[in-house]
Amino acid sequence: MRILLCNDDGYFAPGIEHLARALSELAEITVVAPERDRSGASNSLTLDRPLSLKRAANGFYYVNGTPTDCVHLAVTGMLDGLPDMVVSGINIGANMGDDTIYSGTVAAATEGFLLGVPSMAVSLCSKTGEYFESAARIACELVAVLEAQALREPVLLNVNVPDVPWEQLRGKVVTRLGKRHKAEPVVRTLSPRHETVYWVGAAGEAQDAGEGTDFHAVQNNQVSVTPLQMDLTHNAQLSLVRGWLLQ
Repeated sequence: MRILLCNDDGYFAPGIEHLARALSELAEITVVAPERDRSGASNSLTLDRPLSLKRAANGFYYVNGTPTDCVHLAVTGMLDGLPDMVVSGINIGANMGDDTIYSGTVAAATEGFLLGVPSMAVSLCSKTGEYFESAARIACELVAVLEAQALREPVLLNVNVPDVPWEQLRGKVVTRLGKRHKAEPVVRTLSPRHETVYWVGAAGEAQDAGEGTDFHAVQNNQVSVTPLQMDLTHNAQLSLVRGWLLQ
């Protein structure tokens, strides 16, 4: 089995090192990741300049672009054939609820999915990143599960792992995305040159975090596994909009 690894924290991040080390026991690994932290890059592609692909001393490849660039470049131009799987992570910080729209970690996996490859994003739910081993072990288990399936179509899984020792995890549960309150307002401050600048505010607290959501699972030390799709059509409003156009 051949697995393409990516992330949004950069090729030097500890999460992708843990992931590559763990998955190398199960598959042939190729790492193609951004040259710097591209958190929040979402599904953006770089179209206004060429991309460069370089190799670090540890064998990881890195690209001067976004997580989506990395997977797109690898699958459509670098690798000899399609990988069997794309795994993105291990991200420092959760990617739950509305976070998935902005997440570069999820975007890298999404690009693999759109290119016809089963894909998975893995995030460690804290800002300190203490127990990467727990998330890496979960990733290995899920890779083995996917490998054993006779998949008729690609899948896209968003996996969030509580940042606790392996023994404290309370199993894996299939969840839906929760929802957050709107983000905090931007923070206005002055630069060293006394220019007004703005920092994007922090994400809001969880609003829909009841049982069955990714927020609820992680809060209870359970691994959240959410299958995602990319069809943005709001099917429930099709009839409503048709009615508008007929008036």
